[in-house]
Amino acid sequence: MKELDIVVKNDTGLHSRPADVFVRTAKLFESDIKVSKGEKSANAKTIIKVILLNVSQNDTIKITADGPDEDAAIEELKMLIESDFEKINDSVKI
Repeated sequence: MKELDIVVKNDTGLHSRPADVFVRTAKLFESDIKVSKGEKSANAKTIIKVILLNVSQNDTIKITADGPDEDAAIEELKMLIESDFEKINDSVKI
């Protein structure tokens, strides 16, 4: 299992479009991926659950991946967040 704590710098946090891109990226991986803020946790592959975490700008989230491609999943989601949701895997269509 791999974990990553990261600060979301996006102006809108993890809402609407950024949440959609985040979930679509998470779905590219076989691993079980969770995202949490404080005590709340959600399946990173379920848009409504991710939005309900209510992640705002400058909030720290924890991403946990467990499975055969956990390293790649954590790295891709990290790059996505660090690039302000602009660096999108070619297979993720908006």
